[in-house]
Amino acid sequence: MSALITADLVTLDESIGDDRFDVIKHLAGRIVDAGRADSLEGLYSDAKARESKTDTGIPGGIAIPHCRSASVQIPSLGMARLSPGVDFGAKDGPADLVFFIAAPDGADQEHLQLLSKLARSLMKKDFKESLRQAQSPQDVVDLVNAALGLNAEGEQAPAAQAAPAGAAGASAPAEGSSAEGGDAAPRKRLLAVTACPTGIAHTYMAADALKMAAEEKGVQLDVETQGSSGNEVLSPATIEAADAVIFAVSVDVRDRERFAGLPVVESPVKRGIDEPGVMIDEALAAAEDPNARKVSGDRSEASSSSSSEGGWGSRLYKSLMTGVSYMIPFVAAGGLLVAISFLISSIAGTGSEIANTSASILGIEDGAVTGDGASLFNPGDAGFWMYIAAVLNQIGNLALGLLVPALAGFIAFGMAGRPGIAPGFAAGLTANMVGAGFLGGIVGGLLAGLFAYWLAKPKLPRWLAGMMPVVIIPLLATALSSGLLFLVLGQPIAWVLTALNDFLLSMSGASALLLGLVLGGMMGADLGGPINKAAYLFATAGLAEGTEVSKEIMAAVIAGGMVAPLAMALATTIGKRYFTPAEVSNGRAAWLLGASFISEGAIPFAAADPLRVIPSSIVGSAVTGAICMSAGVASPAPHGGIWISALVTNWPMYLLAVVVGMVITALLYLLLKRISGAKTGAEKVKAAGVA
Repeated sequence: MSALITADLVTLDESIGDDRFDVIKHLAGRIVDAGRADSLEGLYSDAKARESKTDTGIPGGIAIPHCRSASVQIPSLGMARLSPGVDFGAKDGPADLVFFIAAPDGADQEHLQLLSKLARSLMKKDFKESLRQAQSPQDVVDLVNAALGLNAEGEQAPAAQAAPAGAAGASAPAEGSSAEGGDAAPRKRLLAVTACPTGIAHTYMAADALKMAAEEKGVQLDVETQGSSGNEVLSPATIEAADAVIFAVSVDVRDRERFAGLPVVESPVKRGIDEPGVMIDEALAAAEDPNARKVSGDRSEASSSSSSEGGWGSRLYKSLMTGVSYMIPFVAAGGLLVAISFLISSIAGTGSEIANTSASILGIEDGAVTGDGASLFNPGDAGFWMYIAAVLNQIGNLALGLLVPALAGFIAFGMAGRPGIAPGFAAGLTANMVGAGFLGGIVGGLLAGLFAYWLAKPKLPRWLAGMMPVVIIPLLATALSSGLLFLVLGQPIAWVLTALNDFLLSMSGASALLLGLVLGGMMGADLGGPINKAAYLFATAGLAEGTEVSKEIMAAVIAGGMVAPLAMALATTIGKRYFTPAEVSNGRAAWLLGASFISEGAIPFAAADPLRVIPSSIVGSAVTGAICMSAGVASPAPHGGIWISALVTNWPMYLLAVVVGMVITALLYLLLKRISGAKTGAEKVKAAGVA
């Protein structure tokens, strides 16, 4: 295993900038110069983005900026002892000891454990003092290796010394004893969960700070770390015996519903490092307060605690996107199976008739196999391949039948967490039964999620709170949401859906071309964002109807969604002078992403240059959509890009439409760069300070 820190990664008693980002850039440069990372621009960008989310300064004059980056090849520590110190956001002032942790995207568990151990060591006063007294960079390396139990080469020492008494991570005193010894009255038992976005440093530092604060107060505390270098999971028995829980987290708590009914104190992870004693006191007070806020479930409680972030509009949008995201695999699996069944039956000579004959071939009546149809070893008159096509067609249609329930179920999940799943699926099935389709699924999912969310709001006794997420909330939310759909809302929504389908079936000629323009433009507008997803949801939901128009809409949407990433790939190929090496590399990757209908492949370009990329993308994608719709291109599959060409009706026009849109977008993008005097790639690299 490569050493985490070497003398050439250490800077002592120098002024390397007045700003934290100057310090980070200097340390990132040291790591790149040592050959441990391949791009200063990439590493610094990732570290800056992480630092911008949360201050990394902690009490005691310490800062631990950190990040994961694809630019890093070897897990590394860059260290600076600053004179004067630089502000990293700690409450007690500037930091003079800065450790920059640079981890690869796929860092192995052993390296992550060592990086986390370093973060914990920095909580010890004697270790920090030794770093301040170090006379040379090699002294710092030796101190760090000793703290990590490594030898001079950075390898695991044969026998690491036991941690000193009172070191971070030591267990709290046994229950029934006090810090001074002897018997004592039963103490409150607290739990804590710590988690940060990166899962390397703050997660474990907050855990140790809370443990040490609990020891000083004579409080029993059990901690679960939800980080990258291993998790200490609390057992059900430990949770059952607890009086309150502390969530020192900057991300969602995993399996939050385990703590349902417990009084809770919740703050960002950094507060667990800065004010561990205060959080312990707040948790003790919450344990004594019958009106204290309690955990009511994983997602619903999280939504409650952050209701001010973005408001209801943001929450509804996120829930809808959650439903669409989880629905797509159902549509992809079902749609592709149906498409493959058409392909097999076409080769066998019967074309798409399999859609009407599969049930009779398999002997299916009223949705059940009777046993009178063909079988694998006795395919009968249909023949083996038609039997296989019939099986795939039926399985695909069953998967597509889950489209609306999955959409509704996971919309409710996004709104209220696990308690919303059952009511949401039930509402989706009800929407199917009353003919309300995907529109009914959206309405039913939102209703189910809202009812589940509101039912989780009241503060209840702990014995009742534990039953709410698994019994009471699903029961009541299902009855209310599905009941409203069945009794009141279902028929009006079904009427709207029928009118919409009739309108689409009537479209031809100029109106079909216009629809293609609109759908293609939507696919190119925000590259995987809400507008793009709305067009895709419209197409996939219609695909379940099985009409020819719905397949044409699907083809226009897929083709339009391929244009932007392919255009960025083409632009970086024919106009390299306008792009940095990193952007050219992104362009190469965009060839495959675009060909596979992954619109997000253009996002790096759109994020860096939205005023040129987005208009170009809208124009090219709109032209592609219009060509597809006017030429009668149809796709029975909901995904796949160029790889489903064999399944597409009029596939030559399908591919031609994509190529035309790609060329238009790429040329328009480069033209906008030229006429607006955009910087060349070399100029951008120089401006970023990268050699």
